[in-house]
Amino acid sequence: MSRYTRIEFLAACASRHVRDGENVFGGTGLPLLAALLAKNTHAPNANLISEAGFIDAMPREVPLSVADSRYYYGCSASIGLIETLGFILQAGRIDVGFLGAAQIDEYGNLNTTYIGPYEAPKIRLPGSGGGNDIASSAKRLIIMMTHDKRKFVKQLDHMTSPGHLEGPGSRERWSLVGGGPEVVITDMCQMDFDPVTRKIRLMSVHPGYTVDDVLDNVMFDLIVPDSVPTTEEPTQEQIEIMHRLDPHGVYLGKARD
Repeated sequence: MSRYTRIEFLAACASRHVRDGENVFGGTGLPLLAALLAKNTHAPNANLISEAGFIDAMPREVPLSVADSRYYYGCSASIGLIETLGFILQAGRIDVGFLGAAQIDEYGNLNTTYIGPYEAPKIRLPGSGGGNDIASSAKRLIIMMTHDKRKFVKQLDHMTSPGHLEGPGSRERWSLVGGGPEVVITDMCQMDFDPVTRKIRLMSVHPGYTVDDVLDNVMFDLIVPDSVPTTEEPTQEQIEIMHRLDPHGVYLGKARD
């Protein structure tokens, strides 16, 4: 893995799940970098939408927030937060949204609120922001996380954003517009969801890791298919584009010689 870093791998892997012509809620950080990488490679017609209201954005460098003026460059329109979340996202017009989490359970439900008991949490986290809206309303979700056993739990300390809730039919019972999580990408593997049980399932393992490495780093019974492929590696073109988009290494770290 000397030709690329774990962060470069994670972003490149996530970018491949963005399809051409989709409306993409990318946020900031690695999700936006992944979405911009897709737009600069295989999905030139992807429409990047910012929570703050920038529509069809094409920033030259990754913005630092959803309201960063760099998001404005090349966009087709600039509207407002209420219009973006209400008329576009909650109306079911976002094809794919990106989310991260501090905890995820076997149905893809997410916690970004606190760790520990509500009365005396060990850690207070940022909370929902637009995460619940994205999880509830986007047609599909791409979840990006670093892989740590403490994050892949049987029981969340708090549910901030819904995944597949209690399993088949749960989202429909709660009248959620979106389809829920489709893939979970970590720095160790890719996971998707079994179409029958809606439980998380191993999809591929990154180079340098094994199925056992993944199983040792989850707290629930992960579904493992009979055959688990190795994840495709980033190309040199993808790495160069990422560093052009993040020239100061805000998300990728300092560029290597």
